[in-house]
Order: sequence, then C-alpha cells, then structure tokens
Amino acid sequence: MEVLYKDLDEPGLNTMAVYEKRGGYKMLRKALKMEPQKVLEEMLASNVRGRGGAGFAMGKKMSFIPKGAMDKYLVCNADESEPGTFKDRELLQKSPHMLIEGMLIAAYAGGINRAFIYIRGEYELQAQRLEAALDEAKAAGYIGDRVLGSDLSLTMWVHRGAGAYICGEETALLDSLEGKRGNPRLKPPFPANQGLYQGPTLINNVETLATAPHILRMGGAEYAKLGTAGSTGTKLVSVSGHVKRPGNFEIELGIPSRELIYDLAGGPPEGREILFWFPGGSSSPVLTKDDIDLPYDFDSMA
Repeated sequence: MEVLYKDLDEPGLNTMAVYEKRGGYKMLRKALKMEPQKVLEEMLASNVRGRGGAGFAMGKKMSFIPKGAMDKYLVCNADESEPGTFKDRELLQKSPHMLIEGMLIAAYAGGINRAFIYIRGEYELQAQRLEAALDEAKAAGYIGDRVLGSDLSLTMWVHRGAGAYICGEETALLDSLEGKRGNPRLKPPFPANQGLYQGPTLINNVETLATAPHILRMGGAEYAKLGTAGSTGTKLVSVSGHVKRPGNFEIELGIPSRELIYDLAGGPPEGREILFWFPGGSSSPVLTKDDIDLPYDFDSMA
C-alpha cells in the first residue's frame, strides 16, 4: 500500500498548485480546527515510530515537549548521510510541500513556534526545491503569524549542512545548527527539554514528519492497522547493491525481507546469490542468506 509515494511522480508535484490540487494542506486546515491535544492523540494512536533509525514513537516525542509560552523548536533532520540511503531525497525533491504540511501539523500539536529543516549540503537541487516551496507556503499564509487565522504562529527556515556524517546524529545536528562544530551531546538533558538554543526541541526526520498529514487523513487508529503492532504503517526503503531493480520502495512494515529484495528489487543478477545484506544503515547488523525470510520491521533493522 502506497501512502507517501502515492502519485509521487505526478509532474509539478513540487509546486503548491499541483500539491493543493491533490488535496494538499487540507489536513493542515483540519488540524487547525481541532484542539492541539486532539491532534497529538491521533499521532499517539498511530503508534508511528521515527523513521530516522532509532524508531522512537513520534507521538511520544511530541508529548514530551513542555507546555508554556517559551520559544519551542521543531527540527527536521534532512541530513540523510547514512550510506545507501536516498529515500528522503526523493520526497524532498518531488513533494516538499508534504514535508512542510507535516511540520506545520507537528508544530501545532506541540505548541511549537520555530522550525528548521537541516538538509545535507550535497542536496543542492532538493534544497532549492524546498526553499521554493517554503516561499510559496509563506506567500499563501501557511507559514507566519496566526496561520489561517488560527493560534499557530510559526517561522520555518532551511539550513544547509556541510556534509559531516556525524551531523546525522540529532544532538550533533543541533550543535551544527547553532553554528558550532557538530559533536554529539551527552544525554540527559534530552532535546525535548533542552535542545536547540537550550529550548524544548522536537527532532524528527523527513519521512516521519511527512507521514503526519496521512495519519490525520486516515485517523491514527486506522493507520495503526497497517504494518505490525510494534512497527505500524508503511516504510520507505532504499535498496542498492547487486539487485536488478535498485531504488526506493514503500512497503508495509512486517513483510518478509525476501519479498522486498527478490520481488520488488528483482533479486541479484543471473548467476549470483545473496550471501550478506544490511537491513538498515551501516551500524545495523550484517545478515546472511539464512535471514532472508525475516520480517522487515524495526526489530530486524536494529
């Protein structure tokens, strides 16, 4: 079932005109008519886990943001520096407004008023598309003071990184965003309490935040029916190496890894067989051909 990648190749989807024609920003309007707590409850009900690798539940992360009138920050991790990953790049390039809408919904649910998208420096085209989409969203009144007449006021900026692998780690990213050398911070304190500029901060990656409008559209409980109980929803997976059809695929979590590698990616070229494979990034375990029938979910990627 395609959720994020549905109609992703429609020409001009990166523009507001085409995105709105497909129903874009309707879920933002829906969210703004709800109480922030009700939006948060939908995210909690979805049980969607962060798609950046750690797999921490997005709704729980949102719930940790303290209440109050202080500046609060939303940071989108678009660094995507893990070797072999290129799924977020496709979302950023083809549907940047989906990410922006997801960030607006997350900001409303968390009472957040400052947002940043930290994108890797090598993503030149993607950064240009994102900046153009931000300009469109600001001109349309989706970003700024009292968005669409609601209580949400939000600034949003694109920040380009310099290609440091370590800045894919969320606290190193925060240091880099503050203009420092990107070094991981000791925890605690956690970003939800003391993150960017020492303020409460919600950090999620592109895929996670882009899912927010779809959760609101489907309803959190309905979204949770996709995938498995511990790994709900769909997942974007980058497949590369010795396969016939390398690329990005959207799968329902929990499918056999064999289906992903052999059916979707076409399996290895004739005369070759898979001996070893990585289910996630370079820090994931190396699996063998004997593991090819494992379910593809957060447990197998860990």
